Amino acid sequence: MPRLSEVIAALENLWPAERAESWDAVGTVVGDPDQEVTRVLFAVDPVQEIVDEAVRLGADLLVTHHPLYLRGTTTVAATHFKGRVVHTLIKNDIALHVAHTNADTADPGVSDALAGALDLRVVRPLVPDPTDPHGRRGLGRVCELDHPVTVRELAARAAERLPATAQGIRVAGDPEAVVRTVAVSGGSGDSLFDQVRAAGVDAFLTADLRHHPASEAVAHSPLALLDAAHWATEWPWCELAASQLDEISDRHGWDLRVHVSKTVTDPWTAHAASTTTSS
Repeated sequence: MPRLSEVIAALENLWPAERAESWDAVGTVVGDPDQEVTRVLFAVDPVQEIVDEAVRLGADLLVTHHPLYLRGTTTVAATHFKGRVVHTLIKNDIALHVAHTNADTADPGVSDALAGALDLRVVRPLVPDPTDPHGRRGLGRVCELDHPVTVRELAARAAERLPATAQGIRVAGDPEAVVRTVAVSGGSGDSLFDQVRAAGVDAFLTADLRHHPASEAVAHSPLALLDAAHWATEWPWCELAASQLDEISDRHGWDLRVHVSKTVTDPWTAHAASTTTSS
């Protein structure tokens, strides 16, 4: 059985910490490097519900996309919900490792997994990593469809293929416009409109689109916007990452048992559709 330090070394090879943004908090948060690892759970959020799932599963390592302490802390007291997470992890000998923006820009990374979930063919990164001589790493992906579809049909595909959330898929633009090329970016994407326009795509699928950037984007061009839940656009990465660790485990003869949490940790729990229109 591998030690935690060996598994972490393999994960760091997939998502090197030095490729994370300077503001990010990635790497191992909790864990003894010498502890043995037999079972691993992947999830998007390091929240209590996921940690409790790791305890029930008997996991030795929890790997999440989102950091537990993004802005640092001065306490891990169990009187705070993040402190309770730390206490639960330590009491149950469960390590926590985070791969965030270093997984966003990886090859393959978060947006590759999102494109794969929608059967989109990745052409290139939306925002290439200038340090990658092969031009494959970077933020977001520019994709092609096998055959043209309408915006409405693409939104329906996203709603069907991505995990169900209260939000579903919001659309801005002409629902009947034809889509041949799509930019995708897992997580919050409304800072990328300049790059999306420069890519010349027909549609942009991402999450957390705000009113003013979205309004300006559709006024600027016929670009269609598809806004999914943040958690839903990043969850496919968990399956991708789990398969990568499975392959590493097989190669090294570790016999790890690797799992992906299907617990929905999107914070929005209900949606009430509008039933009236203004005159």
